[in-house]
Amino acid sequence: MVVSMARIRGFFAVILLGLTVAGCGYNTIPTLEVQAKAKWSDVQNNYQRRADLIPNLVSTVQGYAKQEREVLTSVIEARAKATSVKIDASQLTDPEKVKQFQDAQNQLSGALGRLIAVSENYPDLKSNQNFLALQSQLEGTENRIAVARRDYIESVRAYNTELRTFPGVLWASTFFRSNKPMAEFAASTGSDKPPQVKF
Repeated sequence: MVVSMARIRGFFAVILLGLTVAGCGYNTIPTLEVQAKAKWSDVQNNYQRRADLIPNLVSTVQGYAKQEREVLTSVIEARAKATSVKIDASQLTDPEKVKQFQDAQNQLSGALGRLIAVSENYPDLKSNQNFLALQSQLEGTENRIAVARRDYIESVRAYNTELRTFPGVLWASTFFRSNKPMAEFAASTGSDKPPQVKF
């Protein structure tokens, strides 16, 4: 009877310890880290979707705007650079890598903006169903990218905050010493100014 009573106490001690560890935030840092990395995957998927749409958009425009080779070439080159700059979830704590990725994507965004502006010079192109469908898909993708980036930034904010605030700072300084704050996206240069619209 004494042995079984000790086992029962031990069993309850293990359950109490498990509940204490679960309730005190030990799992919060790994959970937030996994969520932020999942949000990063969403960002990458949307950028890849945009990169996949570009060749079709370029070939459609090429048929109408052969003399716009410089713009088309800049889009193709920007796409090549944007798809060559890779960053995986393990590199999210390196602000320089994130900046390189963001800069390449911003360059592609600028080139795409110039490509869409070229369409204004070609009324037949503006009414082409393929071009309209691709432009619509591209606009939808840009919206998805904005949402995915916002969600990633929010996840990183929660993760970074947990590493710096109580009780997360205790866990970060003991069991999760290798966990570093993740880099966030920064606004691109000139994004604080509205685009000029000319009629």
